[in-house]
Amino acid sequence: MILHFDCVVLCGHRNRVEQERAFSEGTSKVRWPKSKHNKYPSRAVDVAPYDMSPVGPVNWQDRERMTFFAGFVLATAKQLGINIRWGGDWDRDTQVRDNRFDDLVHYELVEK
Repeated sequence: MILHFDCVVLCGHRNRVEQERAFSEGTSKVRWPKSKHNKYPSRAVDVAPYDMSPVGPVNWQDRERMTFFAGFVLATAKQLGINIRWGGDWDRDTQVRDNRFDDLVHYELVEK
């Protein structure tokens, strides 16, 4: 993807300690082993657009850029026939402000 959109991979697989930390810090809503990050290989990844500004490498406040990046990721996955869900639109209805919990860097495989 870096050929088209510079990004940084923040997290793939999480072990028990990492998942429980994410839960206790409020960056995850599920405990071990319920997250798709806890599968091996991981069924989820946290990726953000790379920010070259002084706040970089991730500007956590730039919802607009995170959403723009998500559009790129979702379109690319669709072209490749990969079914994914983004943490900015959990119910996949294209409404990006109706979540109770936003995880704008989270992408996960939707398994049949």
